[in-house]
Amino acid sequence: MEKNDNEHLSLITATLPEQPGCYQFLDEKGVIIYVGKAKSLKKRVASYFNKDHTEKKTRVLIKQTRDIKYIVVDSEEEALLLENNLIKQYRPRYNVLLKDDKTYPYIVIKNELFPRIFQTRNVVRDGSLYFGPYASVYTAKVMLQMIKSIYKIRTCKYPLTTEAIAQGRFKVCLEYHIKRCNAPCTGMIAITDYNNQIAEIKEILKGNSSRITSLLLTQMKRYSKEMRFEEAQILKEKYNVIENYRAHSTVVTDTLHDLDVFSFDENEKSAFINYLHINNGAVVHVYTLEYKKKLDEPKENCWLWVLWS
Repeated sequence: MEKNDNEHLSLITATLPEQPGCYQFLDEKGVIIYVGKAKSLKKRVASYFNKDHTEKKTRVLIKQTRDIKYIVVDSEEEALLLENNLIKQYRPRYNVLLKDDKTYPYIVIKNELFPRIFQTRNVVRDGSLYFGPYASVYTAKVMLQMIKSIYKIRTCKYPLTTEAIAQGRFKVCLEYHIKRCNAPCTGMIAITDYNNQIAEIKEILKGNSSRITSLLLTQMKRYSKEMRFEEAQILKEKYNVIENYRAHSTVVTDTLHDLDVFSFDENEKSAFINYLHINNGAVVHVYTLEYKKKLDEPKENCWLWVLWS
């Protein structure tokens, strides 16, 4: 790494905030080669450059890093969600290499009569639906916990068929008794009702949770008018769980889909243009341009320089 590169990275590291967020390492061509999250951006990024690393892949990553970008968020959970989106967007090569070549976790909806839903690292081409990859096991687990708290999906590995169910080959298990499963193995729930739950879960995993909450709210109001209060309460509980999950993140929002956001700041010597690109409700790109001002130069000139660049 050349001296100028060292000075540039040292300056960035020294001015990083001690707040949670995501950081991106870029190579000499401006390509994002690594994305990470941190409770404290300053401490985490500085740890890469302030000590010797025994891991060869980490040393190579640092050697190839020429620039650092970062995004500040409000919490570690938001940093986790943002990291997941950035990795899926850019597929940085060192996010794979530094995981010791392990694959990222997915959430799978199995291609079965009554589909199971679980976390996996193995993608099998058998007609099942896979959602991900997720940047961490924690993110996938949070999603699964939310889904299981709302929907009573089976977890057993019984080879369910309509004939076997009709013949009474299976018995209810503990999951049924603790009200976590509707026992499709004994025919206690119709395949159409079960598949309606699966359809809602698919929308949530696709990121369309606002659509589900809207439907739940409409059904809940209808049940209340019809004085079906117990059914309305069940829907209300589902609605609250999804809304609480969505409220954890101000980074991902369903109201912004494809948007470029610019902001401007300046001091005596420089002007700074901050740029965010939001795609499908997630911040997927961030960039800050610094423009060295000439004496008494108006703000409009800075904007023109950015447009020409």
